[in-house]
Order: sequence, then C-alpha cells, then structure tokens
Amino acid sequence: MAMKVALLGCGVVGAEVVRLVDRQSAELAARVGAPLEIGGIAVRRLGRDRGTGVDPALFTTDATSLVTRPDIDVVVEVIGGIEPARSLILDAIKAGKSVVTANKALLAEDGATLLAAARAAGVDIYYEASVAGAIPLLRPLRDSLAGDRVNRVLGIVNGTTNFILDRMDTQGAGFAESLEEAQALGYAEADPTADVEGFDAAAKAAILARLAFHTQNVTAADVHREGITEVTAGDIASAKAMGCVVKLLAICQRAADGGSVGVRVHPVMLPREHPLASVTEAYNAVFVEAESAGRLMFYGPGAGGAPTASAVLGDLVAVARNRLAGTSVGEGGHDTGLPVHPMGQTVTRYHISLDVADRPGVLARVAEVFAENGVSIKNVRQEGFGDDAQLVLVSHRAPDAALAQTVERLRRLDMVRAVASVMRVEAFADA
Repeated sequence: MAMKVALLGCGVVGAEVVRLVDRQSAELAARVGAPLEIGGIAVRRLGRDRGTGVDPALFTTDATSLVTRPDIDVVVEVIGGIEPARSLILDAIKAGKSVVTANKALLAEDGATLLAAARAAGVDIYYEASVAGAIPLLRPLRDSLAGDRVNRVLGIVNGTTNFILDRMDTQGAGFAESLEEAQALGYAEADPTADVEGFDAAAKAAILARLAFHTQNVTAADVHREGITEVTAGDIASAKAMGCVVKLLAICQRAADGGSVGVRVHPVMLPREHPLASVTEAYNAVFVEAESAGRLMFYGPGAGGAPTASAVLGDLVAVARNRLAGTSVGEGGHDTGLPVHPMGQTVTRYHISLDVADRPGVLARVAEVFAENGVSIKNVRQEGFGDDAQLVLVSHRAPDAALAQTVERLRRLDMVRAVASVMRVEAFADA
C-alpha cells in the first residue's frame, strides 16, 4: 500500500520534489518499503504553469482539507513564511500526519511549539532542508553528535552573501557591483534584504543553536545580527594584509562556564588557513567544534531547487520509513534550558582602522583608551603619513561590550579623524 504525500506549495522546490518522486519511484519504494505517492498539491492559484512532470489534476486551493485528509500519511511544506504555514503544519500534526518542512523562518520563530506538538501527537517533524540546502547537517548534529558536547558552530549559511564577498575578495569588485552580478546569476532576489542584512542567516543560526546545544530557548529574535552592506574594499584589503578573508558567519558558541550560549551573525575576518576561508562562490559550509569528535566540516550547495529538494526527499524517506514501522523521533524532549547571553558578554576580537592625525603621542593615547576599557592590543601598525595616516589595531579577546565601548571612546578623541572600519576577527576556538 502506498504512502500518500500531501505537498504544500509547488514553486521551484515543490515542483522538483514532485519530479524526483516520480523519476525515482522504484528506488524510493525500495528504500521506504512502500511506494511514495503524491496525493495532492496545495497552491494559492490554479492554472499557473508549474513545468513538466507535475499533474495539474493534483492541485487544490483548499490546503486545510488536504492536510487533514484521512488517506494522507505525510505532509511536505515548502511554501515558506510564518502563516499559513504554521497553522497548516499544526493542523496536519493534530490530524496525525508526520511533517517535512524547509521553512527556516517558521522554525526559527516557533520551532519549539511545532516540535512539542509533534511529540505530543507521536508523529515526526523533519527539517533538514531548512539550513544549508542539500548538506546533511541537522541530523548529524541531532543524532550523530547526541553523545558529544558541541562547543561551537561556525557556518557560511547564506550563498548570496558568500558569493558577494568572494567576488569582492578575488576580483576586487565593490559591494554594489557584486550584488548586481549575484542577481543576474539568480543567486540574489530582486529585493536582497533578507540575505545581505543577515536575516536569512540569523534564522538558520537559531536552528543550529537549538540543535547543537539542545536548548529550546533560541529564536531568531535572540540572534545578534549584522549584514554585509557596510563591508568596504578597505575592509577586504585590510583582511588580505592580515592573511584573512571576510566572511558572513553564523556563530553559535557555548560560554566558557557552560551556563549560556551566544548566537550571532555578522561579517568576520577569518584566517585563510581556516577551512571555511576556502569556501567560495555561492557554496555553504558549517564547521563544528566538539569535545570528543573534534573539528568537523560540512560542505556543499546551500540553495537552489534541486539541492533543496534532495534534502526534502531525504527527510521524506526517513519519515515514511518511521511511519511504516509505527515509530517516530520525538525530538525536543530533553531541553538543557541554556539561555542566550547578550552580545555584550560574547568574548571576541576586533580589527579597528583609525584615520588619525600624524603627530607624536597618538599611539600612546589610543593605547590608553584600550587599557582604560580593559582591552589588550595584540598588534598594531601604521599605514600612510600626514593626512593619510591610519592606525590599524587588532585586539586580544575581550567581552564585546568592552570592545564596543573602546571604539566609542576612540571616536571622541580629537586626534582620531574617523573610525574607518570595525570588524570582528575569528579563528579556531583555541586560537
């Protein structure tokens, strides 16, 4: 007897899921133990061309009736957004259906509610495609590393911003020029705000933190977020001079005392010897630092119809197997309760470029400001002379609040014409 699947949404990803289910039907039936059959597809508008391989007879605009239909076993949600996706998923769970979703925004905002509902109903909710596309990442974090202690996760989880920063680094292009190229190639939307301002990466960071640290306390609102729109050619050049590359990273880190976690998204200067530094174009990669497993790297295409559909299909197979066996994975039962600490308590390093007056005593006074705020200077260099004089300083690790206060005090010095650039510096956890 076939396992019947209801599909919510039939855009690029949804249509590809339908085609893969049809094209690989025999193989999927062998892996699941029963055939997979698309029982219906909910769309907003009928009559729209969905491409070849999608039977128009499957379409309906009544999504609620579809997800609660008695013959449906699994609901796959690829419409995105908060509503109506949340209500439809909860309706499906209440009706005893297992769910596969790629909805990062919803999971980041209200994942705890969905997981609790699924656990109470004894059904599955899988969401591998919500972070890093086709890369097998979330299940290894949830299952393979369940017996380990993850201390830090660093990820390039947005292909658009990685493409832009890569072009700025390798071709000397400006931000606007690189963004235009990304849009022309289909890597960036006409409105790129969610990508370039870090909203997309922040949602994914919340999901990663919840899985890595087994805490239900993290939502997208808890993530400190900065985008890449302020990254300049000067920042790229300074990073090169330090042997670094600029990347937008999602960083999830356990505090030194283990009592809280920090979750942040912002541009960083990353040493070129770090594995993430070599991730180019629109690729994604996530670097995990665990106590026993050590350093692990997950790499691959992070977006696009086929890669995302691949992750959805992998979840669909797993969920269908569980349903056939009469089991479910009740994720979220154990909650460490770790709170998210404010960004100011995060320990990090700063790279600071100052346009300064070229006169005696400037460096001494700047060093005093660092000392007054309890921040140690790791290295310093001067570039240019006269009106073009610039001091470039890199701090040792310190609380972000102390570093931010240092920068604010530097802005008020009469000998500092401008704080030209401020960017955080990351490396391995023990560096």
